[in-house]
Amino acid sequence: MKSYYFTFIIFLLIIFYQLFSAGRSEGAISLGIPDSTQIQILTVEDGSSFKGRIIEVGEEEIKFETKHGIMTISVFEITDLKQVSKDQLKDGKYWFPNPNCSRLFFAPTARMLKQGEGYFADYFIFFPTVTFGITNNITLGGGFSILPGMDLDEQILLFTPKVGIKTSKKMDLAIGALVVKLPESTSAGILYGVSTFGSLDKSITVGLGYGYFDDELADKPIVVLGGELRTSRNISLVTENWVIPEKDTPVISAGLRFFGEKISADFALIFPLEKDVFTFPYIDFVYKF
Repeated sequence: MKSYYFTFIIFLLIIFYQLFSAGRSEGAISLGIPDSTQIQILTVEDGSSFKGRIIEVGEEEIKFETKHGIMTISVFEITDLKQVSKDQLKDGKYWFPNPNCSRLFFAPTARMLKQGEGYFADYFIFFPTVTFGITNNITLGGGFSILPGMDLDEQILLFTPKVGIKTSKKMDLAIGALVVKLPESTSAGILYGVSTFGSLDKSITVGLGYGYFDDELADKPIVVLGGELRTSRNISLVTENWVIPEKDTPVISAGLRFFGEKISADFALIFPLEKDVFTFPYIDFVYKF
């Protein structure tokens, strides 16, 4: 086995160690009285959830105020407590954050994972990846192909570092790379910069990237324009469009993102606007941890 496979395995082991350590370090639920702009969603052992706010914290009990009155709840029965802003409640339902906001389909957005967050993703079934937030501003990811009928040294390796900052409430900037290790020791990829504007529910992403093959960098950049529009609690519309150098027509895509608090699945169609090139489907699955 070649040395770069050992390097990639070590990278994956570091990520899983970080996950294991994070899981062991989780402490008791922090109980506090929020300010008037925040709503708390409290879950107890039997699975019941209540919306309101803590108004008093004792050693063994809390007082929790809802629109129906004040409840007294044992602290030992509480299994989860989320603190959300009032604008995350729509028609009385909690609209949890988009769990897959750091990507469109293939292309990244400028949004970063928080330190300790991560996700497992599988693209087109045969391309699993793992991505982890090293800090709030540094994300590292990697994966490999599992194409049937190919030996281990014939598979494709992926490495996806990204560094980013939030410049304002509705603007993020990032730079990064898609590094691809092809068989026969050939390397290729894209070096990019990307900006994302808007909220988690409605955003536009613009990116510029230079492809490379071995040591040769492309003369002209690839341009990416995409966006996401959340239409309901569990569904977003997503589009991702590419203008590739030396091509007369762009590649466009559009699809649906279905998601819960921790998982998402994308179903889309990709339309290369080129003669005699067929539309083909796109699918991915993401689990955030």
